Amino acid sequence: MPGPLMLGIAGTTLLGEEVERLRHPAVGGVLLFKRNYQNPQQLSDLTAEIRALRQPPLLIAVDQEGGRVQRFRTGFTELPSARALAQDYAQSAQQALAETTATAQTMAKELLGCGIDLSFAPVLDIDYGISSVIGDRSFGSTPEQVSALALAWQRGVRAAGMVCVGKHFPGHGGVAPDSHHATAVDNRSLEDLRQQDMIPFRRMIDNQLAAIMMSHVVFPNIDPVPAGFSARWLQLLRRELQFNGAVFSDDLEMEGAASAGNLMERIKAALGAGCDMAIVGNTGREIDRYLSHIPSPSPESSLRLVRLHAKV
Repeated sequence: MPGPLMLGIAGTTLLGEEVERLRHPAVGGVLLFKRNYQNPQQLSDLTAEIRALRQPPLLIAVDQEGGRVQRFRTGFTELPSARALAQDYAQSAQQALAETTATAQTMAKELLGCGIDLSFAPVLDIDYGISSVIGDRSFGSTPEQVSALALAWQRGVRAAGMVCVGKHFPGHGGVAPDSHHATAVDNRSLEDLRQQDMIPFRRMIDNQLAAIMMSHVVFPNIDPVPAGFSARWLQLLRRELQFNGAVFSDDLEMEGAASAGNLMERIKAALGAGCDMAIVGNTGREIDRYLSHIPSPSPESSLRLVRLHAKV
């Protein structure tokens, strides 16, 4: 069964030390970046090499949202940003929804053709005009529009045989700081979040969303720790929103995760709060000293992760 860690790799082929690292039972997935890509054939060879390491194979993921967050470009369709897809929504919702579905299906087909299981998309955050890191990655400024376009994206992804991962729960759009580089604090109440930011997540969950990525935003009126380290947020996700899919941390090397301590403490905090998989994308061999100390996942957690593999 898959381990609870998703790791990055250094280049376009596996190093010897990476082969051994990825075979460790604590590892369950690989997150690919721009540095891992040259062309579709090279990518297919790399994913085949990764899959051959384990049985069942490691989960292989990438951030292929479109717009400024698209890791694979040369040889792939240039995908529009979420904002670009949403621009026509007010004039013709039907046209915007159809274009969003078609874009998502293209994205998923191309990734599946190169051996990728899933893309961490769509962004379900609302664009309040505050967050530059979200900005044009959002489908709009209202929960209704974001929900409608996100569901259209999910239809396209499913048609290709891939699952969706909604992010960043419970919402990153209400704060200016970028949690990649700074601590992000949102002082809104839980009820405000229920009436706004959580609506797209609820709508997607009601339509069998397969996975969610947590945010590193702190909501002090709910819990003083970032959402991805918060048992309260994870319990709310499971109990109130009745989400039964897989939960990913955001990358634990981000500055927004620093309050949890060193890397091992961050991993334990994310998994202890209820995340099924902790992402550590850029640490390299530093992770090796921690691998034997990673807690084993529950059978339920492992099953949630196994269900994310591409169905083609």
